[in-house]
Amino acid sequence: MKDDTSSSVARPAQGCEDALTELLCVGAQKLLAAAVEAEVVDYVERHSELRTAEGLRVVVRNGFKPERTIQTGIGAVPVRQPRVNDRRVDEDGNRIRFESKILPRYMRRTRSLEELIPWLYLKGVSTGDFSEALAALVGKDAPGLSASTVVRLKESWQKEFEDWNRRSLKGKRYVYFWVDGIHFNVRLEEERQCILVVIGATEEGRKELLAVDDGYRESEQSWLNILLDLKNRGLKAGPELAVGDGSLGFWKAVKKIYPRTRWQRCWVHKTANVLNYLPKKAQNGAKKALQAIWMAEKRADACKAFDNFIEAYEAKHPKAVECLKKDRDNLLTFYDFPAEHWRHLRTTNPIESTFATVRLRTAKTKGSGSRLACLTMVWKLAQAAERQWRVLNGGKQLIADVVTGVRFVDGIKEEAA
Repeated sequence: MKDDTSSSVARPAQGCEDALTELLCVGAQKLLAAAVEAEVVDYVERHSELRTAEGLRVVVRNGFKPERTIQTGIGAVPVRQPRVNDRRVDEDGNRIRFESKILPRYMRRTRSLEELIPWLYLKGVSTGDFSEALAALVGKDAPGLSASTVVRLKESWQKEFEDWNRRSLKGKRYVYFWVDGIHFNVRLEEERQCILVVIGATEEGRKELLAVDDGYRESEQSWLNILLDLKNRGLKAGPELAVGDGSLGFWKAVKKIYPRTRWQRCWVHKTANVLNYLPKKAQNGAKKALQAIWMAEKRADACKAFDNFIEAYEAKHPKAVECLKKDRDNLLTFYDFPAEHWRHLRTTNPIESTFATVRLRTAKTKGSGSRLACLTMVWKLAQAAERQWRVLNGGKQLIADVVTGVRFVDGIKEEAA
């Protein structure tokens, strides 16, 4: 047994073109062989007491499967997987088979490498440049990693997106929403595409991509369709707070579907809107004055800073002041929620930061060829970015307090009398 295992790592792995990489490949090969061997030994030992009528073991080793090569980020790593003979049958009379969790039956490349392909495409590498980019990363002889792979991937993404859009939300609960409409150019369309995005914060504090759909200029009807779809798929309870820009379409729609949801206007969008009414020479000072509002420790201090801005700019720039004043209450809603959550609630940054990379991709390709292709690409990149989103600060109990209606004053939990 030891001879067979060691012989599978005696020669250098294919695709390793320098001494250091070769050393890493051989090391990875030995590590993989040892891990698979340990997995099989554990499986056989766990069933060692099972015997046939003749006293023979029911689960035994049975040599090795044919060698196969796994494509990894450091090159091709060959491996010989031990074979297991399991004589047991299930309730339907079918033979039970040993399935390796480390090396699934049809695995030909590592998960990280599978994720590399869509990332290269989504980050702006054209299909024509794929072969060169992949050769530099995984070796020039790596099979199945070509431009045609991306074409097949895009087709599969559309099917994945359709399935994702129909997934059940029964039993789910989201304490916060972040919403926004992101505009993109589509080469085969005259009008820019508006993609509506909803991110939700779960009761565990994790941010999840909740909805991505094609909208029409962020209209009330477009947002209404999205929120109705979420509710029909099982999301019966709305969020305690929704964070978004000044699009009246969403706020009108959410009032109809989730009337208890409170509103928080995004300070990044509001700041940009106010500064648009000011001459360039006045914008730096105004930006600092606006920041003094939403960075204040208490609502009273924020209100004072709000009044100071009005007094300083109303005479010369009434439109800028009116733009700020009309959303006064909704700009300060975050003070009624935990201070630990403020950094998450004052802006739609979870959406803005994610879709900055999407805009980069569409700029490099001069826009997607169709609305469906753009929608699918936006969803795929946002889904990939989801793993890096920050968890809400403060822990589960703080979120539970928000859900159960505990009152917060200036971000601090109000103790019961």
